[in-house]
Amino acid sequence: MPKSKRDRPGQNSFFLDSFMVLLSENDTELGSFTLSKTKKKGREHKESIVNGIREAVEKYSSVYVFSFENMRNIKFKEFRQQFRHNGRFFLGSNKVMQVALGRSASDEIRPGIFKASKLLHGDAGLLVTDMPKEEVESLFNAYKDSDFSRTGSTAVETVELKEGPLEQFTHEMEPFLRKQGMPVRLNKGTVELLSDFVVCEEGKPLSPESSRILRLLGIKLATFKLNLVCRWSPCDFELYRERLDLSDVETS
Repeated sequence: MPKSKRDRPGQNSFFLDSFMVLLSENDTELGSFTLSKTKKKGREHKESIVNGIREAVEKYSSVYVFSFENMRNIKFKEFRQQFRHNGRFFLGSNKVMQVALGRSASDEIRPGIFKASKLLHGDAGLLVTDMPKEEVESLFNAYKDSDFSRTGSTAVETVELKEGPLEQFTHEMEPFLRKQGMPVRLNKGTVELLSDFVVCEEGKPLSPESSRILRLLGIKLATFKLNLVCRWSPCDFELYRERLDLSDVETS
């Protein structure tokens, strides 16, 4: 019995890639945890985080608050490997981390450390380390990595495809592109866009379809970045963001 042309090697690679795209859309991440299947964390878990932070503050000389944009688990794990012998990172509930450090001068665990606690809000984390200040700043300032944007994230620029042939796509992709809302057809075996098509608009959230199309186009609009907010040590306290006012964090 003759083999079907559909069984030829490489013929179904696109559909496998598309399936992987759909899988990635359903993987929601926060910090270093995947939230697709998590159990509710109770009091014991919170206490372990508090104790871990307090032990680290006693062991290491400096505490940094940092913020992050477009967190990516794998990329963050790669970055923190640079501190594996000389520091610890903490991500999680800001309130729990604030309790660990102390929310005010009356309950802080080290003199002046409540100033760092007050800056733990939004997408933030802690680094506790003995690494020299200049080296920490250099590592944070130098690190950023581009990645594909996820569904729901805000587009940082407008991406538009012009009417005409889309030679970057094979003819097998035409049905999938139509399902993503693109006005396409096959013209002599070439995928053709029947009219101009806006994939995403700057400042607007990405739909699942837009996210998939950007991935297929190889366009990475998300940048994973880590930004230093402040540094505490027993000798001083320093802010890294110009818009922050030291007087705002000195009051208890």
